[in-house]
Amino acid sequence: MLTPIVNLDILKPYLMKEVANVKLITKNFGEIEIDEKKIIHFPEGILGFEGEKEFVIINNEDEESPFGWLQSIGNPELAFVIINPFFVYPNYDIVVPEAAQKKLEIQDKEDLSIYSIVVVPKDIEKMTANLLGPIIINAKKLIGKQVILDDDRYSTKHYIFQQNLDDRSV
Repeated sequence: MLTPIVNLDILKPYLMKEVANVKLITKNFGEIEIDEKKIIHFPEGILGFEGEKEFVIINNEDEESPFGWLQSIGNPELAFVIINPFFVYPNYDIVVPEAAQKKLEIQDKEDLSIYSIVVVPKDIEKMTANLLGPIIINAKKLIGKQVILDDDRYSTKHYIFQQNLDDRSV
């Protein structure tokens, strides 16, 4: 009787998903482990940091805090504070340009994650979010892009803690 030879390496993707953790040294968080499968690829980088192509989102341990970090994989010194723009401006209404949708390989709007980069000055009350240049991520394919909107309702500086919820622009 012949015993079939089975190459289990071929079957691994079907049998179990391996989680590959990567150690990352960061300025703000020290040494952390991230799931390699959560690395977001920014083919064009972030404006002003075009050479940085890979990032990971680090969520705040305080679940009530709306802030997170977009940490560069290649540069331990580079991490952007980010926030859900709908927290800053509940009426935030954007149209992702068709060219950006193609680059991000968007097929379903449910695959989109949208963030704004936050500037944190010494006076915390004057913290602002960039609503004109959101970070848009295809969460399914882990492709990201900073998109500059053609929309005069938004600017690069919207107060986060402004009392008037209808207009938080600087």
